[in-house]
Amino acid sequence: MTGEGPVPVVLAGANGHGRSHLRNLRRLADAGRVRLVGVCERAPLADAGLEGLGPVPVSDDLGGLIERTGARAAVIATPIHTHLPLARTALEHGAHVLLEKPPAAGAAEFEALCAAADAAGPACQIGFQSLGSAAVAAVRRMVADGAVGEVRGIGAAGTWVRTSAYYARADWAGRRRLDGRDVVDGALTNPFAHAVATALAVAGADRTPPEGVEAELFHAHPIEADDTSCVRVRTRGGPPVAVAVTLCAEQARDPFLTVHGSEGSIVLEYTRDRVVLRRGRQERVSVHPRTDLLENLLDHADGGARLLVPPRAVAGFMGVLEAVRTAPDPEPVPADAQVTEVTDEGLRRTVRGVDAAVFACAERVALFSEIGAPWAAGKGGRA
Repeated sequence: MTGEGPVPVVLAGANGHGRSHLRNLRRLADAGRVRLVGVCERAPLADAGLEGLGPVPVSDDLGGLIERTGARAAVIATPIHTHLPLARTALEHGAHVLLEKPPAAGAAEFEALCAAADAAGPACQIGFQSLGSAAVAAVRRMVADGAVGEVRGIGAAGTWVRTSAYYARADWAGRRRLDGRDVVDGALTNPFAHAVATALAVAGADRTPPEGVEAELFHAHPIEADDTSCVRVRTRGGPPVAVAVTLCAEQARDPFLTVHGSEGSIVLEYTRDRVVLRRGRQERVSVHPRTDLLENLLDHADGGARLLVPPRAVAGFMGVLEAVRTAPDPEPVPADAQVTEVTDEGLRRTVRGVDAAVFACAERVALFSEIGAPWAAGKGGRA
């Protein structure tokens, strides 16, 4: 692509999370790096969504769009269960692909995606943006240098708030299956997918399937999938990893993961690229740069950069997703353990005491049932 001017790019999925990709494309277009030449979308575009990007053709035929526009790269930000067919289409039409997370809705689809990427000339990058952060490598260096002694485990915590409007936005939202196809749109596998993937990357367990996964899945909202859940992952030769999350939090906070060592701890706030090393009474804070994954994909296509998140780099995450997919259906949180509130953004459901439970799981590398969460006693749909 070197010397060809702005790279022609198509975007599949311009609504919802696709709007963040439009903002990034606008930034890169202003820098002269890309040129948006088409949008693949079935739903009407959001008002002013393409402002500043010029008039472009809109079609629901991704392959035809790539052919007509000569696009060299495709950003795919569509529903989870459409990822595999659209990524295949883009690769077969000669376009490099940035594919939103999660890359697929199950292990079989993921293997098919890897095979398609291996067979194609163009490259495929998975959109785990946190894995483009230099903070991950910095934490791994600290661990390797013995900064916190022997690592006993890694715990991640996420407490966000999503109302009923979040699940009403699309027919696939909060679904485990739709029209006979896996979707797996749960808290662990979509909103907090970065927590899982980043914790596994810090543990050095990102590229290999886990030895085992224990999952406890719950929902307070009337959905199929989980909105309050935890997993503990047995990695191959690495420390155990526990991730506890909720979309029914008492207070929304930035997610984080903690490396627990015999001589201290390391906290990574992965949405902020901020690392805190604690050892005794000493604390050292550092903030690290992040590489945009679309820019990295284009640099890789030019032959000058290592692809940061190829499909096989998230095999560990997909092992967790597969465990969630095949686990028993999530258990409902009892009504007496919830608080409901009508807001301007829809019905908010809060699970009593869930924030403390999530943090306790991350601190102890434990499951909800092990830290005494009342809604998890003898339940949870363990995988």
